[in-house]
Amino acid sequence: MVIKILGTGCPKCRKLEANAKEALKEVGLYATIEKVTDLEDIMKYNIVITPGFVVNEEVKSSGKLLSVEQIKKIITS
Repeated sequence: MVIKILGTGCPKCRKLEANAKEALKEVGLYATIEKVTDLEDIMKYNIVITPGFVVNEEVKSSGKLLSVEQIKKIITS
């Protein structure tokens, strides 16, 4: 599983990354987490507001700071 956090490094982006790491830990899954900070690369995902949350190249959320529980639901479904 590859998780991408789309954003320029704002506090919400950093918190989303931390929540993703915690969610993975809690459910016992391994994933590669990549930070995508280049605006041109972010735009390729057709999101307007960051942070974006992408799992295996599928945009799961944009413009929201997902909680650990929300991320757990996404990565286990």
